[in-house]
Amino acid sequence: MELEIRKAEREDLPAIVALFANDTLGGHGDTTDAGAFADYLAAFERIKASTHQALYVACVGGEVVGTFQTAFSTSLPGRGRSSVVIEAVHTREDMRGRGIGERMVRHAIAEAREKGASRVRLTSNAARIDAHRFYERSVSSAAISASRCR
Repeated sequence: MELEIRKAEREDLPAIVALFANDTLGGHGDTTDAGAFADYLAAFERIKASTHQALYVACVGGEVVGTFQTAFSTSLPGRGRSSVVIEAVHTREDMRGRGIGERMVRHAIAEAREKGASRVRLTSNAARIDAHRFYERSVSSAAISASRCR
């Protein structure tokens, strides 16, 4: 399976929103209702305009099958050390178990290293027990810390 990981474009937004809306476990209240699209579009534009955030998609055959977001920050402790948070990692339900999530996370970690980040954190909903096992197994060699959020 040929997987392309790239920064998300506006035309990817309906597919990204559908990934979140189809997530019954996450409980974020996401919806594909047309009345909510303006909210998603505004958030997408803020992310895209930021020099410290990025939204990505994973595509197979030109079709969005996964997404994740990164946020870079710099702190004074550690003499200006940078860190990256990886969040909102989702793989389309029918594509799970094919290594897509692992490849997205590894892509994010590689980008963080390339940009000189000294720490990478991965956040995950506390209810995602299976996802936590996946993250611990697949990215433990990358020396990241995992935060379980509500």
